[in-house]
Amino acid sequence: MARIACSHLMPSLLHPLKQQRNHYKLMGVVGGLSRGFSASSMKISMSLRAGIVGLPNVGKSTLFNAVVENGKAQAANFPFCTIEPNVGIVAVPDKRLNVLSDLSKSQRVVPASIEFVDIAGLVKGASQGEGLGNKFLSHIREVDSILQVVRCFEDNDIVHVNGKVDPKSDIDVINLELVFSDLDQIEKRIEKLKKGKGKDSQSKVKEEAERSALERIKEALMDGKPARSVSLTDFEKDAIKHLCLLTMKPVIFVANVAESDVADPGSNPYVNQVMNLASELQSGLVTISAQVESELTELPADERTEFLKSLGVSESGLGNLIRATYNLLGLRTYFTSGEKETKAWTILAGMTAPQAAGVIHSDFEKGFIRAETLRSEGKDYIVQEGDVMLFRFNV
Repeated sequence: MARIACSHLMPSLLHPLKQQRNHYKLMGVVGGLSRGFSASSMKISMSLRAGIVGLPNVGKSTLFNAVVENGKAQAANFPFCTIEPNVGIVAVPDKRLNVLSDLSKSQRVVPASIEFVDIAGLVKGASQGEGLGNKFLSHIREVDSILQVVRCFEDNDIVHVNGKVDPKSDIDVINLELVFSDLDQIEKRIEKLKKGKGKDSQSKVKEEAERSALERIKEALMDGKPARSVSLTDFEKDAIKHLCLLTMKPVIFVANVAESDVADPGSNPYVNQVMNLASELQSGLVTISAQVESELTELPADERTEFLKSLGVSESGLGNLIRATYNLLGLRTYFTSGEKETKAWTILAGMTAPQAAGVIHSDFEKGFIRAETLRSEGKDYIVQEGDVMLFRFNV
């Protein structure tokens, strides 16, 4: 039997827990994200990959470098590491981890993490090999979500690649290259499917579903719409998953503004353009100032809060960026806590109680008996935000 509680932080409900043979007690919290935590002993668990893309001189690399330096500077608050010069892993900041760790007297804290990839600047014609061409496209296929940095500031000292600041044009250039790449891949795949023969009945059903889905996606792409705009069944999504279509990936537009616009980005007409486009393209939007993020890295930790307050904001853009990525991917976090460790676990929104328990260990799902919130719930119960839960299982 195991106990796992999932809730917002309610100190009266949380207490040090013990792990015993055949009796595993775990306290958990399901909730959103908040900034700031510290622990003396940490390691990173499961990482999500977010690719930062954009045209030259839009602030893409400035933003990535600020994230890198911010991670290094705040190593005491959350872990950071660099895999390659253009890849950095930052733990998801969540102060509840520290509270749980203190209550359980945990030996270590294991936060969830997100991996940022600075993907080489895209230029018009990339799908035909211009610039870094295929290298760029192969890198972007490997990420879970795309963070498209869009320039929303004027600066005569920073030349725009197209001669003027025009968010819509910038977005169109990148989206068109992604569409061209997907179209080329889809056309080749459809031709291959037409030649397929001698398959068993199960394979034929899946290939027919794939071809039907690809035909509809191709039509959407020809109309300038992303693959993610096409309604597909779960079976069709599974059939085309192996193609890693670029326009199927969720996108967050990162409107990069000047320092003067951080407190009131809605007054920036460029941001409003991006906001409208994000809505049309079923994408997310985060406003951030790469320059501010860069300046923060040069300040001591105790001066950063005051600097942000002087700009009229309470936190840096990194927290907003991580929250937006989690929300766009439909993710939630809950925690387990005991003397050995306090750990963050990432689950998909809508997971049932057994599925959420199974993320920890398959036995928890296989032997699931019931979940107790304020009432007893069965296997079909969908875990809700803020639930206080007790999982019972037997294996």
